[in-house]
Amino acid sequence: MITSEHILFLLISYLTGSFPSAVWVGKIFYNKDVREYGSGNAGATNTFRVLGKSAGLPVLMLDVLKGWISVNYIIFLSEDFIPISSNVTSTQFEIQLAFGIAAVVGHLFPIFTGFRGGKGIATLLGILIGLNFTAALFSLLIFVFVFVISKYVSLASILASVTFPAVVFLILKESEVNSSLEMFAIFVPILTLITHQKNIERLIRGEENKAKFGKK
Repeated sequence: MITSEHILFLLISYLTGSFPSAVWVGKIFYNKDVREYGSGNAGATNTFRVLGKSAGLPVLMLDVLKGWISVNYIIFLSEDFIPISSNVTSTQFEIQLAFGIAAVVGHLFPIFTGFRGGKGIATLLGILIGLNFTAALFSLLIFVFVFVISKYVSLASILASVTFPAVVFLILKESEVNSSLEMFAIFVPILTLITHQKNIERLIRGEENKAKFGKK
């Protein structure tokens, strides 16, 4: 049953995801709107590219944190209260999932910056960590491996997103998986493919830029 508390925290999760870390860090500390440079994307990758590590790392951590915090807002719901480290019921997981999706929507379409956001990969990673750390870790390792070999952030993101459902369906124990997690696992690569459509086209044409992050 959906309650007023659920609706309230769905809104809070959206607002959390809407926190435009890349835009605000760029404007406050560097007097630059990262959306006007590089790929034009308001995310950690473009922040690294335009402003360097000193800006990119905080933005990356904040974007991951947005997703992780959102799925754990459930601890504030009186009837659904659970310690973060405990196993959750199917209903509790679905609530966490809804909060996480709201955060991703917020990152993609942030109300604070005219609905011009990022691609949601870092925020999605935070959600995966909050929902299933094991599967998230596998995905992160694949991301790092592919990125180190290819230097393509987009390719690494896509393959990492495909890794998540593979781990859910093939590696995790039955006791760790429920139908909601399975459905979400399928959703993860679909979302990544949609948000990286232009990157995929450039990869096919051999025109995708390799990562050359600034050194600031």
